[in-house]
Parts: sequence; structure tokens; C-alpha cells
Amino acid sequence: MTAPVRRPHGSPRNLIGPLDYTRRWWMRFLVAATFLALYAPILTLIAYSFNDSRRNIMWRGFTLKYYEKAWNNDSLIDAFVNSLSIAVFSTAVSTLLGVLVAIFLWRFKFPGKSAYEGFMVLPIVIPEICMGVAMMAFFARVGWPTNLTWPFNLGNIIIAHIAFSFPFVAVIVRARMVGFNRELEDAAKDLGASEWQTMRDVVLPYLKPGIVAGGLIAFTLSLDDFVITFFTAGPNTITLPVKIFSMVRFSVTPEVNAASTILIVITVIATVLAMRFQAPQDKQEG
Repeated sequence: MTAPVRRPHGSPRNLIGPLDYTRRWWMRFLVAATFLALYAPILTLIAYSFNDSRRNIMWRGFTLKYYEKAWNNDSLIDAFVNSLSIAVFSTAVSTLLGVLVAIFLWRFKFPGKSAYEGFMVLPIVIPEICMGVAMMAFFARVGWPTNLTWPFNLGNIIIAHIAFSFPFVAVIVRARMVGFNRELEDAAKDLGASEWQTMRDVVLPYLKPGIVAGGLIAFTLSLDDFVITFFTAGPNTITLPVKIFSMVRFSVTPEVNAASTILIVITVIATVLAMRFQAPQDKQEG
């Protein structure tokens, strides 16, 4: 047992307690104020999506009719289907590319590896508007057709989202592989497992949390993206963020708030799932 801490003779016994309590109170106050400043606008938007008024100035009562209007808005539903389709396709390809790149960088050494790693994360660090302008110039240069039918008209946006998203997956999976014990791989090969069997039964199960987390983050980035999509979308292609932006230019109505709330809910769910899978699997690995 740890010996009790002895206080100097004559020192006040309650001197440390109030100071410690004051510091904790200020820290809690600052954290609460920060979260309030960050999330109060979002909570206000969600609350006013249920407001029974066309003008979001005063609360007139609770209603769900604007969610019904958003559901019956064909152009809004088309934009949502486009966003969901783009997110699904880009997430699938981004996850595959990110995992392959992470394994490649982890397993092999080659000349210029550091330069390649820096170049790979370039889409993460550069401003998104620069990425959007670069992709727009690229598609204009190659002469990408803009009059294709669905879903081929989404091809340029999917390619742009893949180029932007897969580095996030690669970074997350690579971070997961840092803690991998390569002796497990060697032991599997000593027991007669082939290269593919070792990858399937040893490496990939260990990488599963990172793969799922990276895929969910890629899905969130694609679903929410506005800047890159705005620069690469054709005249007949519109996504949900772009549609919401066009609706906001006229007026901020509860219908806009309802569509924004749906997008926020989907994003929050995907982000929470990504955080849960990215958390260390202490119980399984302990």
C-alpha cells in the first residue's frame, strides 16, 4: 500500500482543495463554452427545421411538414441519390486503394519512398478549393463529356472524390499497421500458410478496424463535399450539398433546414461509427 502523504506541520489542510476545485471549474467552463460556440448554430438549424413558419425568425410551433416537403421534392431526392451513389462508389474504390497503398508503404522499401509518402498526402494538406480547380482543369484538358446519362454523368465527380479521399484511408490504415507484430505473419508462413492466406487470415483481420474507419471517413468526406463537387459537376449533375447551396441563395427556409439536418445526421452516424472502429481494440488484443 502507498504511504499516506504527510502535510507540513501547521499547513492549512484545505488549501489545495479549493484551488484544485477552482481550476477544474474554469476548465469545465471553457470546455462548455467552446462546445456551445461550435455546436449552437448546428443545434439551432436542427431545431428550426421543425419550425412551423416559412421565416426562420421566430418560433411558431412544432411541425414535420417541411420534412414531408423535402421528401416530396423530386429535385432534392435526385440530388440525394446522386450524393449517395457518388459516396458509395468513391468509398469502395478509395478504401481499396488506401489499403493497398498502406500495405505497400509498410511492407516495401524503395528509392523515393519518403517523397512518395509526402506526395500521397498532398490532397489532405492543400486547400480544397485548389483541389477543385485542379480537377476542373484536368477534366477540361482531357475533354471529359458532360452530356452522359446517369450514372455515367457522375464519373468525373467520383474520380475527383477518390483522388481526395483515398489518402485519408491510407493514413488511417498505415497508422493501424504500426502496431502489427510481424512475428505473427512469420509464424503463419512457418505453419504452411501461403502469402495470400497470411494476408487474408492474419493481416486483414488485424487491419479491419482501420479499414472500416477509413472507409466511413471516406464516405463522410464524399457525402459532405461541396467545393470539389461544385468545380467538377456537369451542368446536368447536382448533389445534395450543391442543391442545398442553391436553395440557400434564395432564402433559408425550414425545408432547407430539414435537408441539412438529414445530411448532418448521416454524417454524424458515419463519424461515430468511424471513431468506434478506429479506437484501440484493447479488450480483443489484451
